[in-house]
Amino acid sequence: MQHVNIGILAHVDAGKTSLTERLLHQAGVIDRIGRVDSGDTQTDSMEMERRRGITIRSAVVSFELDDVHVNLIDTPGHPDFIAEVERALRVLDGVVLVVSAVEGVQAQTRVLMRAVARLRIPVLVFVNKIDRGGARYESLLADLTDRLSLTCVAMSEVDGLGTVEARSAPRQLTPSPGLAEVLAEHSDTFLTAYLEDEDALTAKDYRAELVRQARRGLVSPVFFGSARTGDGVAEVTAGIREFLGGAGKAIPDGELRANVFKIERGNAGEKIAYVRVFSGELCARENVRFHRPGPGGLLEFDGKVTAVRVFDRGVDTVESSAGAGRIAKVSGLKEIRIGDRIGAADGRTESAHFPPPSLETVVRPVDPSDTPALFAGLRELAELDPLITVAQDDETRRITVRLYGEVQKEVIRETLAGQRGLAVEFTGTQTVCVERPTGVGESVWEIGDGRNPFFATLGLRVGPGAPGSGLTFGLDVELGSLPLAFHKAIGETVETALLRGLHGWEVVDCAVTVTRTGYFSPISAAGDFRRVTPLALGEALRRAGTAVLEPVSRFEIELPADAVSATLSRLVEFGGLVTESSIRGTRAELGGTLPTGEVHRFDQQLPGLSHGEGLLSTEVTGYQPVQGPPPDRLPAPAAL
Repeated sequence: MQHVNIGILAHVDAGKTSLTERLLHQAGVIDRIGRVDSGDTQTDSMEMERRRGITIRSAVVSFELDDVHVNLIDTPGHPDFIAEVERALRVLDGVVLVVSAVEGVQAQTRVLMRAVARLRIPVLVFVNKIDRGGARYESLLADLTDRLSLTCVAMSEVDGLGTVEARSAPRQLTPSPGLAEVLAEHSDTFLTAYLEDEDALTAKDYRAELVRQARRGLVSPVFFGSARTGDGVAEVTAGIREFLGGAGKAIPDGELRANVFKIERGNAGEKIAYVRVFSGELCARENVRFHRPGPGGLLEFDGKVTAVRVFDRGVDTVESSAGAGRIAKVSGLKEIRIGDRIGAADGRTESAHFPPPSLETVVRPVDPSDTPALFAGLRELAELDPLITVAQDDETRRITVRLYGEVQKEVIRETLAGQRGLAVEFTGTQTVCVERPTGVGESVWEIGDGRNPFFATLGLRVGPGAPGSGLTFGLDVELGSLPLAFHKAIGETVETALLRGLHGWEVVDCAVTVTRTGYFSPISAAGDFRRVTPLALGEALRRAGTAVLEPVSRFEIELPADAVSATLSRLVEFGGLVTESSIRGTRAELGGTLPTGEVHRFDQQLPGLSHGEGLLSTEVTGYQPVQGPPPDRLPAPAAL
């Protein structure tokens, strides 16, 4: 049986979880359709998901369509949980994009589809809510093309659009110049056949070419319907089998290659890894090797798989080996983390491109004696969401976490209260900045110079590196002038020390060069170089100086034309720069950049500026120098 892994993506409230319920019902997996409002859907298992009616953690359900076994991943639609979507995208063969027929292409839709386009994942579109007032057809297809750059082929016709009697019906694909133009754009073979004898091409030929191009992600079939009533869902189900069923790239006989995209805790607190197998086979009671990128290169780990369970029907799993194309829940690998690769190191694991969290906040327990338990609990949560970075300051003992937004705070607060009985509060939220050297500085610490208590001589030069280069570490001394272990100690310590610059932020695009070394044999040890390195680096960095840069986001705003003037004024107040603007009838679009730290505040004011009709889409695109006094990171870092 063929296996295909698809994800359902959508802006929040577009109806993707409701569509998931309908697909499971259509496939005969469930007898009763759950409702998001009632909190009884198959994929929303967390208490907060049921109460708020949103998806927070990705969930896997499965069903069969004749000879195709489908694993469906229901992903969050709220932008605070974009990291969940990023991890799901890495393991997908295709995507079902849910778009509201009323609201159309929304802010989060565009952010998601940028990542899908980068990964060239095939897309099938389901236009939901055709039975709601204001539902659109032709103009919505135009929006999918213009705003998402999708090459669309409508697979449905709709009667009674925008009324409770709205019904969709399959559209017959007959040979036509319009469809031929769409298909010929992506296939020279089809274009040649059409030009040589267009009458010889049958409806079957057109359909076969459409299937081939849809599976390659060149065109996107678009279905219309209503997940609430079930209208059009049967056609979507058939479309998944036809247009996405052959999109998987599994290699049954190859070496084991698998990717971990989710981790949960079992009843006994053990780790359970959600794994997509790309090639080979993963079996229980076998020893496996898994690896992840580390500071010094690829880190490798060994472990024994104690159990493998593959998804069978709905959320149910059965014990079985996991072959190529399968998604499995794997137990026994204690050191496993999200993003790890199991098996061969050159596995197929393309990464999506979502920025790390741009907010950092201090978390503290209401009862100070709970600080150790709080740190342990947050570290465990970070294993489930590795982009929520947790750190504890060595001097102040204050704990910080990095996250995307306010809803994530609620999840952390409720999870800690429910699982560990901890009451916590958040204070001092800051935008995460970085530092870059502005000049060149040097420092030399000699053995016995009166200020150096260590048996290690070290000179370092610090200067600006190329934009986007991160840390560049080089030697201006002979490699043999020190034992290799001492050189390694210097390099590792430099990397760690630059996590906190002069203002407490991580130092990026920095070139560090070793200019002088010396040691006493056999007295000197690697530990001496680990201790003197921060001293020499800190002095060189102070002499070089640093500039603090804040993240900047690219924004796109759609709003009523009569709200443009007020919105432009507010953008300027928040430090925004508008570079693009257009007006189409009563609607306008603005584009430009805005300091990321001001995005949330501006987003809160946009409804009032735009009569409640403004749509904001943002994406972190880089950094710019902070205007005014540079902000220090909280909690205050130890001095370099």
